[in-house]
Amino acid sequence: MLKRYKILTVSHRKTSLKELGGFVMENGEENTLKDQLSEIKSRFGFNELFYMATCNRVMYLWDSEKDFSTEEIHSLFQYSNKKLTNEKISENVIFLEGVHALNHLFEVAASIDSMVVGEREILRQLRDAYGLCKEWGLTGDHLRLAFKHTVQTAKLVYAKTRIGEKPVSVVSLAIKTMLQKQVPVDARILLVGAGQTNGLAAKFLKKHKFTDVTIFNRSLDKAERLASMLSGTALPLSNLEEYRRGFDVMITCTGTTESWIDNDLYSKLLNKEEGQKLIIDLAIPNNISTEVIENFDVDYIEIDALKNLAEKNKAFRTKEVFAAREILIKELRDFGSHFQERQIEKAMHSVPTEIKAIKQHAMNQVFKKELDGLDDNARDLMERMLTYMEKQCISIPMKAAKKAVM
Repeated sequence: MLKRYKILTVSHRKTSLKELGGFVMENGEENTLKDQLSEIKSRFGFNELFYMATCNRVMYLWDSEKDFSTEEIHSLFQYSNKKLTNEKISENVIFLEGVHALNHLFEVAASIDSMVVGEREILRQLRDAYGLCKEWGLTGDHLRLAFKHTVQTAKLVYAKTRIGEKPVSVVSLAIKTMLQKQVPVDARILLVGAGQTNGLAAKFLKKHKFTDVTIFNRSLDKAERLASMLSGTALPLSNLEEYRRGFDVMITCTGTTESWIDNDLYSKLLNKEEGQKLIIDLAIPNNISTEVIENFDVDYIEIDALKNLAEKNKAFRTKEVFAAREILIKELRDFGSHFQERQIEKAMHSVPTEIKAIKQHAMNQVFKKELDGLDDNARDLMERMLTYMEKQCISIPMKAAKKAVM
């Protein structure tokens, strides 16, 4: 019965992130994603369809009683990704059905199958993608039931295990350390560099509502994008030496091959201010020279220490995967029971109406003469007896069917 659930997925498990982009559904100028998915649903005879694409995963989940062949897998991906060859699809795509498909869905939602175990962002992405597919009329009762149980299972994993504890991102660890030092939200923060690492740091600064951020970068447009997000100030890296506003925190990550923030530059940045400054150096090699650390009052956090802590935290989360999988095993069994109960409910949905119609037919046609000959009290008693029997005739088979499922 659960074999009707089927999944095609491409993920970081088998495919490089660069190649994975080739499996995302391409949108032509005329066709929207909604139109393309509707066409796939119709073309392959799916009852219901869900689609999700993230930076490290592409997933099709559908409901169908029919088997799905290798040729159909190739055809589905080549429908909107015409450059994909059969060989490329076979090498990268995983096909799952039944309990295996549902287990995969549960593992994805609980972040067991994520690049970073324990990161909850995937659950939000799943819910958003499902919301769109539902809005577009692609899903129905079977996928609704699966996603309801998937979300419940993921929440149970996060609540009953420690899989989401202990940050594993170097940047998130750096910001967490900064917060633990009770840096005020109006602290003067210098963000030196506007690449991917400091871009992520900027998102954390925005999340925690820091209000005074100045970004320096060789490419001014990148600095301006981060400054716009933070309502901060963007300046070219060449102006750093002339910066005289002072700072409380410096977060630095530039792609230079040497430690270029030396005594002279650091002294200019201090602008004669005294007191300890917090420096978070996320660059490899470090941007801050050893002489700055030795000669000035700095609380210095460098990337190697953060990476070591991140690895320990990853190992901790990995251990929690075993506890999470125990929850998934139980929830998969429970889903099977819920699914059967739901099918019984749907199958018996018309029973009350049909029994009521039989009662009305008996009273108004089959036994009409006999009932018309009764006095009011007798007729009232007969109607109450029939109503009682009607309810029993409805409840008894429902109870029996549910008991058979348990």
